[in-house]
Amino acid sequence: MRTWQVQEAKSKFSQVIKLAESESPQLITRSGVPVAYIVSAETYEKEHKRSILDVLLSSPHKEIELDLERNKDLPRDIGF
Repeated sequence: MRTWQVQEAKSKFSQVIKLAESESPQLITRSGVPVAYIVSAETYEKEHKRSILDVLLSSPHKEIELDLERNKDLPRDIGF
């Protein structure tokens, strides 16, 4: 992974994008501090495409039991 200062990344933006697509994510720094990554769309989608099951299993509250049983009462009559 290559590291770019903001000013350099701005002036060579097309090159930064091409490297992100063809090689690996590109790190952008400001005053030596990491502030952003440029990643290819393919990498981003692969990393952020999660199933609902993955989301639920990664919940910090997965120890809570949910009562998912439906109420079996009939609806009430409403006069019009």
